Amino acid sequence: MTTDSAAISHSPQPATNPALRRFMHHKLAIFGIVCVAALILASVVGPYLLSYDHLYIDLRARFAPPMTGHHFLGTDPLGRDVAARLLMAGRVSLLVAFSAMFISIVIGVSIGIIAGYYGGRVGAVLMRVVDAFLCFPSILLLLTLAAFIRPSPMMITLLIAATSWMEIARIVSSEVRSLKERDFIAAARMAGLSNRWIMTRELLPNVMGPIIVAATLTVARAILSEAYISFLGYGIQPPYPSWGNMLNGAQQYLATAPWLAIVPGLVITLAVTSFNFIGDGLRDALDIRSQD
Repeated sequence: MTTDSAAISHSPQPATNPALRRFMHHKLAIFGIVCVAALILASVVGPYLLSYDHLYIDLRARFAPPMTGHHFLGTDPLGRDVAARLLMAGRVSLLVAFSAMFISIVIGVSIGIIAGYYGGRVGAVLMRVVDAFLCFPSILLLLTLAAFIRPSPMMITLLIAATSWMEIARIVSSEVRSLKERDFIAAARMAGLSNRWIMTRELLPNVMGPIIVAATLTVARAILSEAYISFLGYGIQPPYPSWGNMLNGAQQYLATAPWLAIVPGLVITLAVTSFNFIGDGLRDALDIRSQD
């Protein structure tokens, strides 16, 4: 009996989290995580490993093609190293994207949970505000706002966040309206718990799945939004580098120095695609209807 008990106690235990198991089987999501981790690591550490600073100008090396000397990705019209600028731009673009995601999540979740929980006139007013913002295409609204402010990384972050929270609010409001009729919410009310406690301690943890998925997809949209408005000249301005303003500076050299546009374009595509893959994997993993 003792031997059997020891054998049973030391037998390997199956995975206890089916959502994690489903996510780990999503190959594209794993690929996305690897790519995002590589981009973040390269942006944080990479500039310290290169021979040139992103602001170093060498007029003798103007338009050097990739793999020329220490310029692995070539140089730009001022002789600045493209690899150094790309990695430093990654810091700016990713920081803007993650910061905008965090702000939009805070705004969207706050409005969504209040509208969904209270309902009635309060919910109707808040959701009409959301609908009013959704009436305008987000890019058009973003460009309109950007035209009236002095562009800087902080202001671009706030603008992107201000045009990205509406979908999150709708998702959270819908989930909360469904959950507030459940028995555990009725039990919390009968126990005399405050509305704030119910919203933050009971409802919010139960809508974290859709929020996490929305957050991942919001990062992808924020990267595209920053690149779009910077490409049009309304976004982050030099000397701050970003993937978008690298594309803006490369458009007149497409025929003579195509690598100036190809390199940041490929990085933007890789980053956005990777975050979308992660979002798809999280959606499938957290879907309660998914079967093991």
